[in-house]
Amino acid sequence: MATKKKRTPSVQSDSWVVIAADSVTDTQKHDCDPAFVRLRNPSTDAASLFMLGSGDVQLFEVKAFEEDFHSWFVGQTVQRDGRLLFVTPMDPLFLILPYLIKSGKEGKFQPVDQVVMDEEFPACSRLLSCSRSLASLHHIADEKEVANMKFHRYSEEKTMNWLKKKVERTVSGLKKKHISVGEGVKSSTYVRVKSESDCSEEDFLRYAHGLISEYISEDLSRALLKHLQLPELTSPKESEPPSKKRKLSDKPVEAGEDYTKFNSADFVRKPPKKMTPAQKSLSKVDKTGMKPMSSFFSPKAKAGKQ
Repeated sequence: MATKKKRTPSVQSDSWVVIAADSVTDTQKHDCDPAFVRLRNPSTDAASLFMLGSGDVQLFEVKAFEEDFHSWFVGQTVQRDGRLLFVTPMDPLFLILPYLIKSGKEGKFQPVDQVVMDEEFPACSRLLSCSRSLASLHHIADEKEVANMKFHRYSEEKTMNWLKKKVERTVSGLKKKHISVGEGVKSSTYVRVKSESDCSEEDFLRYAHGLISEYISEDLSRALLKHLQLPELTSPKESEPPSKKRKLSDKPVEAGEDYTKFNSADFVRKPPKKMTPAQKSLSKVDKTGMKPMSSFFSPKAKAGKQ
């Protein structure tokens, strides 16, 4: 997720070039415009930039493509901020989940508007206005209704099942788009080295799990991995021989043997290699009066002083 950076005051400092669907700026149903807001990143717990659509009915993730020394020409003006922002829809439950987990440690049902509160990020309360928020809370929390009021308490079991469904839907999307996963893609060059049919179901699950893990905490990611019945990958394995461990490691390879035992005498005693037919023919040529090849590359003699 893109984090909004602090910039020095300048002309049009609050303007960006954004790629977004038309629905993001649709204000026909609501009078207010969409707004950029700072919210707590559910994965890093730091501040990140998001967008709330018109009327706060939908949450959007904001990602930035940034390169140095770029700017934009907008009409008759120059926009100094050369970043390109991508705005895509996002499930608000990912941002609500950390607050429910924190309040769930008390073990009691609470009104959700008293749970989703943050002095550092006061805009988080606007997440409850999103159309999918209150209607979807039952996926990650137990509900209890008293006197026409609903109370919620975090449920780990429901959350794991909800995240598992997210992973399964992601896997279906990857297969539908024919995206190669696992070892089939070289991350450094993005070159496909094996077809989709060569990818196992575990490859797809691990890839989808990695994508979903960008929106949850590290502890929740490990719990989800266990819920998916996928073992944690360890490299190198303890059972592998030392030579293989060194190949898998990014540390410098240490010498496995004492190379000082190979002295020049050992190599002199080795039998000479067989000569090729060309070498045999050259050996029969009369070399009398011929200069050795090294003489052509010897340094020139320095001229004496006058």
